[in-house]
Amino acid sequence: MVGREGLMPEDLDLCFEKLMVFGAGGGGIEGAKMGCGGVITEWKDIPMELLLRIVSLGDDRTVIVAAGVCSGWRDAIALGLTQLSLSWCKNNMNNLVLSLAPKFTKLQTLILRQDKPQLEDNAVETIANYCHDLQDLDLSKSFKLSDRSLFALAHGCPNLIKLNISGCTAFSDMGLAYLAQFCRKLKYLNLCGCVKAASDKALKTIGYNCCQLQLLNLGWCENVGDVGVMSLAYGCPDLRALDLCGCVLITDDSVIALANNCLHLRSLGLYYCQNITDIAMYSLAHSRVKNKHEMWESMKNRYMEEGLVNLNISQCTALTPPAVQAVCDSFPSLHTCSGRHSLIISGCLNLTSVHCACADLAHRAASALPHPAH
Repeated sequence: MVGREGLMPEDLDLCFEKLMVFGAGGGGIEGAKMGCGGVITEWKDIPMELLLRIVSLGDDRTVIVAAGVCSGWRDAIALGLTQLSLSWCKNNMNNLVLSLAPKFTKLQTLILRQDKPQLEDNAVETIANYCHDLQDLDLSKSFKLSDRSLFALAHGCPNLIKLNISGCTAFSDMGLAYLAQFCRKLKYLNLCGCVKAASDKALKTIGYNCCQLQLLNLGWCENVGDVGVMSLAYGCPDLRALDLCGCVLITDDSVIALANNCLHLRSLGLYYCQNITDIAMYSLAHSRVKNKHEMWESMKNRYMEEGLVNLNISQCTALTPPAVQAVCDSFPSLHTCSGRHSLIISGCLNLTSVHCACADLAHRAASALPHPAH
């Protein structure tokens, strides 16, 4: 009944006619009667619970069409709708947001990812004015947005947990720092390509205010240096994933701070960070046994489960095999074997001898096989 393109108003009318026929025949909705004794004769008579169930079977376009059927439907959907994606909208997304945000005030997740820039600051300001429960917001590739949007979100959406502003190149570090002072519940922040926003100054504010941060993407933010990363390491000890790919200014000091303070780190991207040396690798390897004796008795199971599972050191040409092998030996979940690459070393021809635990197991298995008789 509901296709990928969503329902048009005439489709809704046809569905309603079928519902009436079904009800009149004494089917699942007995005599098309509601629990309160009324009879479903118009769209507005459908109980809210049934309406929300019907709408949930459709896509986001269907939701928008359904909300325009009548005021009762609009009010019911507005109360029940918590997630919405408008990424399918190729034109006029800005006007659509201006129209919908005042109606759908209970939204917790809003995806506004764009193939071409459509959103303007007035749309984000409208979101901030009405959607105060918002926790997950995707504004990626919104090239037209300025710091006005960040200022509005800081005041209107303090409960943000996930924010994706990758590719929003017009944001400044002042705007980002201002946001971090109010949105202190952030756990996921994607700043990939935000060259002007992601500076050491902004990262210091994030590290000071957003202590719950777990995932941060700083890919290709060329102004990020050791001061910013070290501030994150000291202020956000629960970091699980950090992408520093293309952050060409960072040195071993950043990795050492992360190794010493972010003991839950699972994924680290250092692609093209050519100032990284063996010192950084050995600090990661040694972090595996940091405070080992104290942790072992009380957290044995959890300790065994934690540690790096992804490490990208492609184009880090200063690294040598012994240092990288030490990391691989310390973290059994890092793999170099075919089909399970989680230690990425492309562009480092001198590291081809590095191998994961799987290679040792395969070698032992082969050695245990009986040799054929001559």
